[in-house]
Amino acid sequence: MSQVSPDTSFTSINGNSYPLRDWLTSYPFFLVALDPYTNESSWILEAAGDLLHHFSPADIRVGWIATTDEEGCRTFLGPWEEKFLTFPDPDRKLVTELGLEELPALIHIRSDGFLEVANGWNPEQWNEIAATISKQLSWSKPQVPKPGDPTPFSGTPAAS
Repeated sequence: MSQVSPDTSFTSINGNSYPLRDWLTSYPFFLVALDPYTNESSWILEAAGDLLHHFSPADIRVGWIATTDEEGCRTFLGPWEEKFLTFPDPDRKLVTELGLEELPALIHIRSDGFLEVANGWNPEQWNEIAATISKQLSWSKPQVPKPGDPTPFSGTPAAS
């Protein structure tokens, strides 16, 4: 488990930019990072959206990091962009600062800045992170993977 600098800047699609320490004041983060220019990220979009939706009423901030600009986020995510926080990352600075290796990736940033990451679509790892969050928040545990979700696959390089 590694730690993210509290000074790491997160800028939402609406232009709200704060250092990580300010975003984490009330709630930890639960994010899915995607590369909208790859098949791998499109394959997991629906399953990832369902997972974020499951935790959206809980005491955790859920959202997307997409390696594109604002318009690319809206185009790729469609209605999912309006449901959750969205962080455009066209220069991949945020994905690099989080130490992501493959996209898609699931990221849990605790209130103390420590993070858990599952690179690629590895349902077992995504399930472990979801179970940890469920336990910490006293929230129901989602089924990961669900019937109809893709089979496991490696993601594409995050820093490319």
